[in-house]
Amino acid sequence: MNPVLQAIESRRSVRRFKPDMVPAELLDQVLQAGTYAATGMGRQSPIILAVTDPKVRDQLSRMCAAIMGSDKDPFYGAPVVLVVLADKSRPTCVYDGSLVMGNLMLAAHSLGLGSCWIHRAKEEFESPEGKALLTSLGIQGEYEGIGHCILGYPEGELPQPAPRKENWIYRI
Repeated sequence: MNPVLQAIESRRSVRRFKPDMVPAELLDQVLQAGTYAATGMGRQSPIILAVTDPKVRDQLSRMCAAIMGSDKDPFYGAPVVLVVLADKSRPTCVYDGSLVMGNLMLAAHSLGLGSCWIHRAKEEFESPEGKALLTSLGIQGEYEGIGHCILGYPEGELPQPAPRKENWIYRI
């Protein structure tokens, strides 16, 4: 089978991670794949925050958990959080950022890493704390949080795929 199709069919969301940090060379490959996602008119509206600092990672975890009304780690112990945001002025910002998320997850899987899309980045980066974080990084403009791509080495086996639903495809 074609390796790209194989990666698409075998990728699963991982929700249990080893504490081991992802090596910089693997993280760089995942990030590079994100930058090659298709974007509306090729405008490349998204940005990626590559969070490996445990303090910032835990801050984002607390923010996300608070939005959920929880005190549990919504990042399932993953040591790396890639936050995808996209320029709100672009009408395709959500779609552009979603394609980046897909590329990040497929690249991670192809390199033996686990990943999962965690929501609530929109609410996080609409908050004063989220906006202050962006400002502290020198990021200017209006960005919408698209998602968190959590990364790390899977703890245990990958989940089995759910059966594909009927009537997914209609040929005309």
